[in-house]
Amino acid sequence: MNRASSLTAVALASALALAGCGTGGEQNTDAASETTSSTAAATGAGSPSSTPSGATSGEPIAEEHNDDDVMFAQMMIPHHQQAVDMSETLLAKDDIPADVQDFAQKVIDAQGPEIERMNQMLQTWEAPMPAEDSTSMDHGTGGMMSEEDMGMLNDAQGTDAARLYLEQMTVHHEGAVEMAQEQIEQGQNPQAVELARQVVEDQEAEITEMEQMLQELPDGS
Repeated sequence: MNRASSLTAVALASALALAGCGTGGEQNTDAASETTSSTAAATGAGSPSSTPSGATSGEPIAEEHNDDDVMFAQMMIPHHQQAVDMSETLLAKDDIPADVQDFAQKVIDAQGPEIERMNQMLQTWEAPMPAEDSTSMDHGTGGMMSEEDMGMLNDAQGTDAARLYLEQMTVHHEGAVEMAQEQIEQGQNPQAVELARQVVEDQEAEITEMEQMLQELPDGS
């Protein structure tokens, strides 16, 4: 009788010990999980914002498209290329305010990849590429600069060049926003529409930025 009672006591103690270990394991697992989650939150790992936008990422371009998608890419490629050319012209000059230089480089960095993306779109859709010296967009269409406008920028120096660049690029951006808004309304291809939304968001913000820089430019060259 005493022996049976002793065995029962041992069995009960063992069960309690095992239960205690199991609970402790769960607590440790929960703690590790919380630590991992905290680390991920702090570093941004796994956050949707860390995923690159499909506008310029490697996301495959859907074949579905309409004529508006094709026209958007064919017109926006030379439009973007002119913005890059204007920015490179400015950066080759001396005595340009640092903030305007930084802005011009930002235009190049943003619009270069977008040109590549739109080229990919036209290739996917087996649509004609715009000519390298495309004249399909008349002066004023989409805010495009004329040869005379580009010549004036090329000849300007110092602060005068910075001011002219910002004035011209503001008009250029306004044209791009208008073109992109039409694409958002009429386009069919999801990547082209997403790119158009990105153009509107980025360039509207940059218009505001350029207006501020114009106000802060000193008078004279």
